[in-house]
Amino acid sequence: MQSLSPQISIVGEHQVFLGVPVVSDPEQCLHTQSRIWQLAHKCQDRDGVLETVPGMNNLTLRLSDNQDPEVWCRWLESEFQRTASIEMPKGREHIIPVAYGGEEGPDLQTLASRHGLNCRDIIRLHTQGDYRVLFIGFLPGFPYLSGLPNELHTPRLATPRQAVPAGSVGIGGAQTGIYPCKAPGGWHLIGRTHIELFDPKSNSPCLLSPGDRVIFVEGGYDA
Repeated sequence: MQSLSPQISIVGEHQVFLGVPVVSDPEQCLHTQSRIWQLAHKCQDRDGVLETVPGMNNLTLRLSDNQDPEVWCRWLESEFQRTASIEMPKGREHIIPVAYGGEEGPDLQTLASRHGLNCRDIIRLHTQGDYRVLFIGFLPGFPYLSGLPNELHTPRLATPRQAVPAGSVGIGGAQTGIYPCKAPGGWHLIGRTHIELFDPKSNSPCLLSPGDRVIFVEGGYDA
């Protein structure tokens, strides 16, 4: 694997940011992301850390007022290098049933035509992906998933929708994801699930966490 040198900086008075270069190789990208997950996990229970925010190739720590950000920068540099030899975590497995096509997936047919496939091909490929949650972002509980087959990589819509229904399963670039609530969105919608991804009343509001595995299964098709 390629050796990585993180860029670490202080953000505001009490936040520290660690970022690593973006790589195009999927395996390298997932390995780098796993180092971010493990570093975030190690930070969660440390005194002085109020919040950990793992992103794509980066990690932000929000510190309590009595912490010295310079000390944390040095600690992050050291700990990140320690993660180089750690094995990929297995992650929890989640099975997500999806009703593909029809009103639940209004872009399925268009996506199939764009790639010279039929709707069944799109469903077959999407349900065969080996997905990992890279990070949670954009909306509370929204998972960015790696592992989308190359045949389905598609640039986002030129004009985003103003309202995407909750549970919609979409494709954006080289990733797939699930909208946890009604929101604007520019991903191609191919289906919808009834699984609730975010519950603000729960002790663990987000169903999915970075590093978790996701398996999509077909739960209906109306096209």
